[in-house]
Amino acid sequence: MRILLSAAAILLAGSANAFAPAPICRHHNVAASLLFMSEAATVETTSMADAGKPPAESDADANVADVEIPTKLPSDVGMDYVPLATMLATGQLAEADQFTRDALIVLAGSKAKGRSFVYWTEVKRIPSTDLATIERLWNKFSNGKFGYSVQKKKWRQSKGDFEAWCKKIGWTTTDGEVERKKRWFGASEFIYDVKKAPEGHLPLTSALRGTSLIKELLNHPVWDNDDWKKEP
Repeated sequence: MRILLSAAAILLAGSANAFAPAPICRHHNVAASLLFMSEAATVETTSMADAGKPPAESDADANVADVEIPTKLPSDVGMDYVPLATMLATGQLAEADQFTRDALIVLAGSKAKGRSFVYWTEVKRIPSTDLATIERLWNKFSNGKFGYSVQKKKWRQSKGDFEAWCKKIGWTTTDGEVERKKRWFGASEFIYDVKKAPEGHLPLTSALRGTSLIKELLNHPVWDNDDWKKEP
């Protein structure tokens, strides 16, 4: 079953708050310059803007005449991925990125939800079914440009060098002659545009607690073969 979304309906989609689980209220170290924090979705009364993370929003693509939104999106835990599909289909990449991080925390289990981030040791608990669904959506609506499988390909090309990998997927920038990781706080320096972003740029994953989480996501068993590509 698929939903046909007209341009008018796209404009009514609004921000991520209309779709994404409301994230838990938490405090971040704003002084930290390194990238992207994982955030959970547990408190219904808290909006993304109130959750301690500067709201990042994308404009819906009003030029899309008709978009087919897939609704057969398997989940081993009953997660609803139609909102993610809608965000990606309508070009709301910042919201889709946030939804994906929130989803991973929920998928990692109750302890991850309780602390609002995922330990690298919990990645193995994330169901392959759900990661495959998430990946197919990112791949489909970016024409193969975004997704964890794309990031894994870039990781191999970088021979497992984290700094080279970050540079390859556009997670670094320069201040004069100094190269640094892009910042997420304030005005996000990341690129929420399929045409402008490098391959593998999205989705973002936290590197604040080291690189183990990213490495485990890229080494998840779901990527051992191409079964994840099969449509349900």
